[in-house]
Amino acid sequence: MDKERYELVRDLGSGNFGVARLMRDKRTRELVAVKFIERGERIDENVQREIINHRSLRHPNIVQFKEASFVMLTPTHLAIIMEYAAGGELFERICNAGRFTEDEARYFFQQLISGVSYCHASEICHRDLKLENTLLDGSPAPRLKICDFGYSKSALLHSQPKSTVGTPAYIAPEVLSRKEYDGKLSDVWSCGVTLYVMLVGSYPFEDSADPRNFRKTIQRILNVQYTIPDYVRVSQECRHLLSRIFVATPAKRITISEIKKHPWFLKNLPVELLQEADPTRPIDESSYSQSVEDIMRIIQEARTRGAAQSLDAYDMEMDNELDLDVDGSGGDFL
Repeated sequence: MDKERYELVRDLGSGNFGVARLMRDKRTRELVAVKFIERGERIDENVQREIINHRSLRHPNIVQFKEASFVMLTPTHLAIIMEYAAGGELFERICNAGRFTEDEARYFFQQLISGVSYCHASEICHRDLKLENTLLDGSPAPRLKICDFGYSKSALLHSQPKSTVGTPAYIAPEVLSRKEYDGKLSDVWSCGVTLYVMLVGSYPFEDSADPRNFRKTIQRILNVQYTIPDYVRVSQECRHLLSRIFVATPAKRITISEIKKHPWFLKNLPVELLQEADPTRPIDESSYSQSVEDIMRIIQEARTRGAAQSLDAYDMEMDNELDLDVDGSGGDFL
């Protein structure tokens, strides 16, 4: 990381991957988000997958890599430079609001589906869609940005996914079976969970009396056991869409393209979402000075452990404790 070019503003958050920090470009004064991942064993297939898959995605509802050289090495960490989403996590917005009105939930759901649709058209399934992986820009009418492609899988390069990845509350029934499944259809299920949480303010398959009981949550997912509380006003069209998403048999579940034709989805659809980005248009490689080969070489070098396991010069400015999300579960609604 070029300390001559970037200055630290503050920590943004932390997790199993490492730490994300807000940095400022000293020349342009532009803010960027930088994900620091400790060199060594933490540089695994998920990190490689996130960088390679995410690099190919150019869409208004997907967080963009910022620099021509967006992957860098420090003596201790691999650094990934991304656009800064000033509005924070969609999860935080719901926690603050309790729940959204149906119109507000639809506004964000339309953007989520637009971004996921582009991923799928690019033959990439996300496999860990959740509120914590959806950020907002800082505009008055916030634009949603999908991030964290560490669990993503390219349908072109790999066989059907088999591994159970994702966050318990958002996992589709077929993913729990550990058999081959269609990652695109499991993404649809996760989008449905996101919509439900925006509308209700709680997870659809958790037992409200025992929310930490993952075994019970998993059983309710397998049985597609959910209800919409009486105190929440949700239209029949929206209930119909949820009932088409929460279908245990993937082949019978609504697809992304069918969601985009659903009457509830089409209501008040923003004009910019009518013009879909074309995933078949080749990436302008000149916008990146780093080729895939360059990135793979940097990742390989990052697998060798660094000198000391800290963010050296930056840590002298920021020495606050990091609270790591060790279990990888979704957030809690209080």
